[in-house]
Amino acid sequence: MVVLYFAIMTGVGIYYRKSGSDVDGFVLGGRNLGPWLSAFSYGTTYFSAVIFVGYAGQFGWRFGMSAVWIGLTNALIGSFLAWMVLGRRTRIMTRHLNSTTIPDFLEARFGSGALKIAASLIIFIFMIPYSASLFNGLSRIFAMAFNIDYTYCVIAMVVLTGVYVVVGGFMATAMNNIIQGVIMFFGVLAVVFSVLNGQGGFSAALASLAKKSGVLTSVLGPDPASLLGVIILTSMGAWGLPQMVHKYYAIKSEKHILSGAVISTVFALVIGGGAYLLGAFGPLFDNPSLHAANGSVIFDRVVPYMLSSMPDFLIGVVVILVMSASMSTLSSLVIISSSTLTLDFIKGLFVKDMSEKSKISTMRFFLAFFIVVSGGLALVQYTSSITFIAQLMGIAWGAMSGSFLGPFFYGLFWKGATKASVWACFVFSVGLTVSNMFLKFIASPINAGAIAIMSGFVIVPLVSAFTEKLDSKRIESIFSCYGENNGASIPGKAETA
Repeated sequence: MVVLYFAIMTGVGIYYRKSGSDVDGFVLGGRNLGPWLSAFSYGTTYFSAVIFVGYAGQFGWRFGMSAVWIGLTNALIGSFLAWMVLGRRTRIMTRHLNSTTIPDFLEARFGSGALKIAASLIIFIFMIPYSASLFNGLSRIFAMAFNIDYTYCVIAMVVLTGVYVVVGGFMATAMNNIIQGVIMFFGVLAVVFSVLNGQGGFSAALASLAKKSGVLTSVLGPDPASLLGVIILTSMGAWGLPQMVHKYYAIKSEKHILSGAVISTVFALVIGGGAYLLGAFGPLFDNPSLHAANGSVIFDRVVPYMLSSMPDFLIGVVVILVMSASMSTLSSLVIISSSTLTLDFIKGLFVKDMSEKSKISTMRFFLAFFIVVSGGLALVQYTSSITFIAQLMGIAWGAMSGSFLGPFFYGLFWKGATKASVWACFVFSVGLTVSNMFLKFIASPINAGAIAIMSGFVIVPLVSAFTEKLDSKRIESIFSCYGENNGASIPGKAETA
């Protein structure tokens, strides 16, 4: 099953190699994605091994049945509401500004090349720990299924993911996302059914969980405040992540927005809801192998242990499921990071006259580089003090979404946002998440990330009220796209670039 899966992914990459002959095709698929491709690309990027292995295991164990709220809000807020609020305006304005990445958008919208450089560095730096967490979760599933050493799992994933992404670019990734999404959708349903069936069905499993601890079956669980932090991080965080926002850039038509919203929401309900429902019954599988020497639970082992007793065929399904979730997310991350580094950093700062061929070659080089570095960090992280997948994701999502959500949201909706307010979001979000990583003044990196994400909604209007406004004629020209959508040029864009 694994060999067949890799053969299909690689074949798709080779088939779509010609679609990546120019930058627009390699990064955005020619901005020509229909609702199914767009929605599945969004959903498979959203949910990865971090959800199945890290978050489902940790938060299911900690919050019990209330963890299902995370999956439900991911669907309603992180998918449906995100598409309905951001989808149309993102598609129109990014075409009007001719931007292909978030840093490119920030430069064109706020008239600052320095903002683009800073944003590209934030993306490149914080994408790496996030992608390392994907290797971590996937490798734990491989170790459970095949008893293969963690190091060899990481090396195999570096090679195999790199092949189809580097060769095929965005379209190969999007088409593989459809295949991976179907596997994830039906795989989650099969796994949840199998686990619950092994416990005597849903009602019997729920009764057993209540006997273990009644609070684990309550509506808000044992720690509502921490639960809220996870909900904010995983639901609102998706609004400001470059790899998620990127999906709106590539939509073929405005009429596909509602369809994409509905499809991605149904997908998220099954995947997110199913994953957290599975994790909620983790305490029923308590075992000495899940505990460290000091007695603490090693949360990343919970879900692999729950699944280890399933029939061989279903273990194969689990491996393919988690592989699909991880590779789909990883491929989106590396495309965003390499295109950002090439188009927004190197071209913007060092080599301004890059040919189309040079841009593609450079992006392919950085795709490979990013994957290798992420895999290396995954190996280092495996023996470090950052032992849980959720910690890595909390830091990465908090820094990136905290930096970009406020500026991107107000940049689409409000003419009064200023350049200084964007810098303030960058400094606050990166400063908070990084300093907290070392000083731990906020006990949970999840809660620190949630604070960083929501801060932009306050920082942008507050700082904008006291800082220099942008040129009014230029702003009016930018916002005219919502009324006319005629693709007119933006005064001053060439000069700032």
